[in-house]
Amino acid sequence: MTDSTLQLGVNSPMPDSPEKAVLDRVPNPHSDTDYVARFTCPEFTSLCPVTGQPDFAHLVIDYVPDRFLVESKSLKLYLASFRNHGAFHEDCTVAIGKRLVGLLEPRFLRIAGYWYPRGGIPIDVFWQTGTLAEGVWLPETGVAPYRGRG
Repeated sequence: MTDSTLQLGVNSPMPDSPEKAVLDRVPNPHSDTDYVARFTCPEFTSLCPVTGQPDFAHLVIDYVPDRFLVESKSLKLYLASFRNHGAFHEDCTVAIGKRLVGLLEPRFLRIAGYWYPRGGIPIDVFWQTGTLAEGVWLPETGVAPYRGRG
């Protein structure tokens, strides 16, 4: 997208669904350098496709950009559009990763979805694509495994 079509700086309504959400990309001013950009969404919400009850997750998205960066406001709106979207944890996590890869064509991307328990079982979902270049620092996600009330 060109700068004139970005959602940044304009009133942008919440998308009705992930399919209707627009993700914007901007040029990477350091496309000659390998580095990791991280987005953390500690309050991600979607709906169980069977019961309609809310599901909650802590998402961590790490990527090594090539020519493009994802514009953060559009990413926030895209992630928020899942609040009324019914899908299993695995589908939400992997679909977000694939959508970002399709938009950005990054050198590397990983997404970690730490889902809170459904039916007493937490489900963690991890997906990545690309090869991390030697010497690129990729920190741990920093999210502790689910321990209950411990």
